[in-house]
Amino acid sequence: MAFDAMLQRQIMGRFATGVTVITTRFGDEVSGMTANAVISLSLDPPLVAVCVDRGASMHAYLSQGGCFAINILRLDDEDISNRFAKPGPKDFSDLRVEEAQTGAPILSDALAWLDCRLVQTVETGDHDLFLGEPLAGATGEGAPLLYYGGRYDRLVSGTVREDRA
Repeated sequence: MAFDAMLQRQIMGRFATGVTVITTRFGDEVSGMTANAVISLSLDPPLVAVCVDRGASMHAYLSQGGCFAINILRLDDEDISNRFAKPGPKDFSDLRVEEAQTGAPILSDALAWLDCRLVQTVETGDHDLFLGEPLAGATGEGAPLLYYGGRYDRLVSGTVREDRA
């Protein structure tokens, strides 16, 4: 008997994650998507991964572009997360972006970012893992945007939250 996918979704919804926007470039086209299925795989050699649904338009962009940037969002970036979570073309026009080595757009105000060269794609169920070798990156100051229980959340420093009992 197969495990109930909705129960899996509910259970994994209790796992707090950071929120990122994955960006890529293919020729003159740029695209992006909100993702929380991002993994630091290895430090030696440096490898990261992002998990993307095979049916998502971003899947084709990543496959063809051969690069991606992981942009870790700040606490006040809910609007950016929501923008890149919607299907369809992505609008970068009012965002400050820069490039490092691969040409993938980097959100200038991200909390941190990695610019990666795609090194391998691994088929996994209805999603694929895109493995990237970081070529450049940077960190900034601030608090991260988190996702927990189907909504955005924030870190609570120095206190024990009542609902954690």
